[in-house]
Amino acid sequence: MRYAIVSETYPPEINGVALTVQGLERGLRSRGHEVHVVRPRQSAQDVAAPHELLVRGAPLPRYPGLRLGLPAMSRLLAAWKQDRPDAVYVATEGPLGWSALRAARRLGIPAASGFHTRFDEYMRDYGLPFLTGAALGWMRRFHNHADATLVPTRELAEFLRAQRFDNVVRLPRAVDTALFDPARRDESLRAQWGVGEDTLLAVYVGRIAAEKNLDLAVHAFRQIQTVRPDARFVWIGDGPARAKLERDNPDFLFRGVQRGQALARHFASGDLFVFPSLSETFGNVTLEALASGVPTVAFDYGAAREYLRDGVHGAAIAPNDEAGFVAQCVRIAADDALRESMRDAARQAVAMLRPEQVSTDFDTLLQQLVEARRAGAPDTLATTAEREAS
Repeated sequence: MRYAIVSETYPPEINGVALTVQGLERGLRSRGHEVHVVRPRQSAQDVAAPHELLVRGAPLPRYPGLRLGLPAMSRLLAAWKQDRPDAVYVATEGPLGWSALRAARRLGIPAASGFHTRFDEYMRDYGLPFLTGAALGWMRRFHNHADATLVPTRELAEFLRAQRFDNVVRLPRAVDTALFDPARRDESLRAQWGVGEDTLLAVYVGRIAAEKNLDLAVHAFRQIQTVRPDARFVWIGDGPARAKLERDNPDFLFRGVQRGQALARHFASGDLFVFPSLSETFGNVTLEALASGVPTVAFDYGAAREYLRDGVHGAAIAPNDEAGFVAQCVRIAADDALRESMRDAARQAVAMLRPEQVSTDFDTLLQQLVEARRAGAPDTLATTAEREAS
């Protein structure tokens, strides 16, 4: 099969959407398919790989470091007429994504969209709460132009269906447990940070930005210090809020963006993953923390709702219960024996997840769209996980 993937963000940009899209692309290739990627040009030096089509982009307002793909209808029509894909996956809802859905519809190519980002929630985080409803309506209009909208959790699927999104299908996520592994814990790395074997090391991994609710992480850690005065806090990632956070908290350790084995070492070297975000569509870092054997405190939605068992792998807190979030961070930080039992349990929580199954399910979904289009009738899509659960 020949597939096209369209995304406004893609590595070397580091964020959950970019890495998820790259994982889907690689998974299809591993199954023997031809995959073409359409993305914005990220810099003047950016050169397209043989399987890529680069289009014009522009900075995303109020979100430094990311770009929007500008409308590219004519280029996509020309490219897909010459080298027609069997199906298209559109990962982002920007101008480039709109162009891709319209081009696919005009050419009669089946298209799936991915719901990766809660832009309606971002409106609140960036001081525009009055636009929340409008953002959700805009996303509904976008995704309802696709033949199916793929989401990572049951919770999100139910929410979108209640909001009149059509043809919502769950495509579960997975984590590379060979990469993210407790065995990568590195005492020499901890020593570089001035962290002893018995020192409590809290870890945050992700974009350092307003939508991640980072003030709560800071408050939780300061409360941890009341019971573990020698505790340290390592921040892995980058973003527009980093400079102020670093300036206001000179005792925090900032390690910037980490990738691959370096990221896995950083994760496994922590003792408690503090993840206060309320704006995740999924939260891949939650799975990475669990696979690394790091007890996790997160709000009970997204990946945490699917895989984190409260009291066993860490704590899953009711959304917006900030006092509960802080209390559980302190409780787990103070109890060495509890954390040790949680380390083993956390790893087991995700041990059976396989990226290969995600690739299989994604491929199956796209092929079902192709077959339905050829038959001239709608089809009912379901992943392996959904069929097994029924």
